[in-house]
Amino acid sequence: MITRIKQKATVGKNGKIELPTTELPEGTIVEVIVLVDQVIEDETTYLLKSKANKEHLLKAIENVEKRNLIYVDLDEYEKSSI
Repeated sequence: MITRIKQKATVGKNGKIELPTTELPEGTIVEVIVLVDQVIEDETTYLLKSKANKEHLLKAIENVEKRNLIYVDLDEYEKSSI
């Protein structure tokens, strides 16, 4: 007989997942299937994950604040690269 237990859990330190349940006695052999909720993150969060990207993004923000901008006319750029 298969018993189903459905719980939500959060992945802890070192990828550890704990499922506290009193329904199963210690030593019970179980099969575990992990379904991951899709996490939608914005572009800024994605870019800040990498140290190199984070430094580049923060430098770009600093340049914008200092009005240190480079203007590129994309139409002219495309014409020159043909």
